[in-house]
Amino acid sequence: MPGDKYLYNNAGTVTEKTSVQASAGAADAGKIPALDATGRFDTTMMPSGIGADTKTIAASEALAAGDLVNIWNSSGAKVRKADASVAGKEAHGFVLASVANGANATVYFEGADTQVSGLTPGPIFLSAATPGAATSTAPSGSGQVVQRVGFAVAATELNFQSQPPIVLA
Repeated sequence: MPGDKYLYNNAGTVTEKTSVQASAGAADAGKIPALDATGRFDTTMMPSGIGADTKTIAASEALAAGDLVNIWNSSGAKVRKADASVAGKEAHGFVLASVANGANATVYFEGADTQVSGLTPGPIFLSAATPGAATSTAPSGSGQVVQRVGFAVAATELNFQSQPPIVLA
């Protein structure tokens, strides 16, 4: 969706231009920015260090919006569903959009995961029952992993803050 239009003085001629919602870098210098469909500036408009802490990583399985994810090495960095049922699949971040196997996923390393549901406000742990999911009940089975992944502030919002995993004996 293009940004709103505005009028400017182009060497004495009034000209209509469209504001930009995402930056292509230096080519967009001096242009007037516009908010995107979410009512915010696109992260490409922000200076380095300002905005979400993210990384684009190829998915090694299909991911659903809101999944907690694990980054692992498979001929380079890949991302998969985090899983507390086994050691080595701890949560490193989350995704806000569904991603097909082999497609690039935008992994968020901190912040609000607003694509979750059914949470109870309070401490939240990586689930051992459902890969990629969060739960208010810590895993308790032998070989399972207890990893606090943040705090639910609402049934549909997890403030993600990854903690070190603990493997149960």
